[in-house]
Amino acid sequence: MTTLRDQQQEATEETTEQEEKVVSRRNFIKGTALAGAGAAAMLQAEQAAADEDGVTDIRIPEEIPRTLAEAAKPANFPMSGAEVFAKFCSDEGVGGFFCCPGNYNMINAIAAEGIPSYGGRCEGNMTSAADGFSRVTGEIAATSGTEGPGFTNMIMNIGAANSARTPLLVIASNKTIGEDDTEHGIQTAYQQSQTDGLKKWGKRLITPNRIYEYAAYAFRELKTGVPKPVHLDFPGEVSGARFEEPGELQYYYDKTRYRTESKPHPNPADISRAVDMIQRAERPMIVASTGVFYDKAWEALLRVAEKNDIAVTESAPQRGHFSDGHPLSASTSMDAVRSADLVILVGQYCMPSIGEFAFGPDAKWIRIDPDATDIGRNVPIDLGIVSSEKAALEALVDALPSRTRQSWRDELAAARQAFDDQSEEYYRLGLQHSAATESIHPAVIGKHLGDFLYQGEIDRDQTTVVSGGYGIGRYTRRYLRAFRPGQICNGAYQYGAIGPDIGYTVGVGAAVQNGIGPQAPYKGAPVFGITGDAGVAYSIMEFDTLGKYRIPAIMLVYNNNAWGVWTSGAGRGAVRAQHMYLFQENLRYEKIAEALGCNGEYVNSPEQLTPALERSYELATREGISTLINCQGKKEFWTNQYPPAMPRHFAPGALAYYK
Repeated sequence: MTTLRDQQQEATEETTEQEEKVVSRRNFIKGTALAGAGAAAMLQAEQAAADEDGVTDIRIPEEIPRTLAEAAKPANFPMSGAEVFAKFCSDEGVGGFFCCPGNYNMINAIAAEGIPSYGGRCEGNMTSAADGFSRVTGEIAATSGTEGPGFTNMIMNIGAANSARTPLLVIASNKTIGEDDTEHGIQTAYQQSQTDGLKKWGKRLITPNRIYEYAAYAFRELKTGVPKPVHLDFPGEVSGARFEEPGELQYYYDKTRYRTESKPHPNPADISRAVDMIQRAERPMIVASTGVFYDKAWEALLRVAEKNDIAVTESAPQRGHFSDGHPLSASTSMDAVRSADLVILVGQYCMPSIGEFAFGPDAKWIRIDPDATDIGRNVPIDLGIVSSEKAALEALVDALPSRTRQSWRDELAAARQAFDDQSEEYYRLGLQHSAATESIHPAVIGKHLGDFLYQGEIDRDQTTVVSGGYGIGRYTRRYLRAFRPGQICNGAYQYGAIGPDIGYTVGVGAAVQNGIGPQAPYKGAPVFGITGDAGVAYSIMEFDTLGKYRIPAIMLVYNNNAWGVWTSGAGRGAVRAQHMYLFQENLRYEKIAEALGCNGEYVNSPEQLTPALERSYELATREGISTLINCQGKKEFWTNQYPPAMPRHFAPGALAYYK
């Protein structure tokens, strides 16, 4: 049997080997794709070093830094239809654009306008990149696909963005109107029907001179009310149309005339009634969700909570608009959620059904939402307030009296401590299970990652994390924290798409790389992502995208050799079924990352993880090189043989898997 001393010696040898490997990789993956100056010299030096070894090394082609360094060329009349739309997107402040080749008129025009643009390996993943970008910035991002296979590949990821209420702009080509019904290429399709139920609004443009008018339609939907994806498809006659002067375009007005910045404000009588309900409550709790983030209402939320000692828990596809470090935070106060006597839903666009949120049956409900038609759906409410989130919270700040609820604060603190104690117990068990199986338990991954991000030398506010995976997510959510807006992207929110996590990491990394919105103070910092071995197959090729753009990311892959539901094939009378749930064991996903020009780490014991995190973080910080850390676990960790097996999720709060 392998002793602990043997394991420690092996870990030391593995650490030395890994450090040597990192140094070796630095010799041929150097510099940054974003630095135009000196790129040719860098590439020549890399090639010379490779020639000496007789090996052709992975390198960034000179065209990437050169074209990224080119000055933007904003369009002016005369313009094509694609250029008209691209200029419209720039004027409206689209923050990022993510695509694969195809829809060439449109993607070239958007890049030329100067909108930060990224080309990846798979349309679905780049849709997730745009979705992730918006989830942590609050800004509109765009994605593109081409007719036929490219567009249909995007559907799952559009569905995830729709459930998350992401203001995602989906633009797609649709060959030409003249080819309708001819089966030319057998790819032309009426795309709008394919996104029915997965979008807020959509249109196939068929009249070229109305392109500006329909762009205005699209951005009214994206910029006002409850956000969701908007889908426009452009036949060749529209994107390639030529306009000599503005007068040829229908409805060519400035954005101040085709939409309004005005938002709904609450009825004073409703605010008075809300104040009365809050004052009569002993344990009021705000559920701060999607609308709080997109309305940039986090400061108003903080003032309301502090003025009247109201607890706050989060429920959204992003976390951090109320800090986990605040004494009134209930995101990790599970027991206190159960005892709240007044629930105030603010911007909860994706409504739970009765029982999905763990509030007691006697709690009263207030819902603040800009859409009157949705108030009262799924959960019967006691008071509905039609308003933008920020306006309603600011009105409550003015109307609420100051109040101290010390007993409520004490209960929140006790519940947080109970949660932390339980997490420590899971970690203790995880260490035992890891030693017994010569692998790494997910509780150990979560604990070590949390300590690395929040207890060490890194500013706890800095690192943005994509929280993904299925079983691994049940554990890592326990140890992840959000202290400022957009610090955690909750990838699985509501839709539970399979495998978008590396795609999300591309978009989140691009947001931090460019310092967009609340990511501005942390511009250029590394980001982290978490996924499972089932999910990584869907988006691992985007490590090429991370590599070519030098987006500094560290992705932890929990590798337990199976789908998270593998026991479904082992019981319930199943015959000849279990093989469908299992993978080959001990697959080396990190080798794929290395083959794509990034760094790889393999971890199969607790002692190896923190050094791997340190090496990966240093490599990301100094050289912009991304790393995949392959964490070897066991599928049996999800069974009662290794308690607590797969812990249940709990919503709202830090453990919420969907809502």
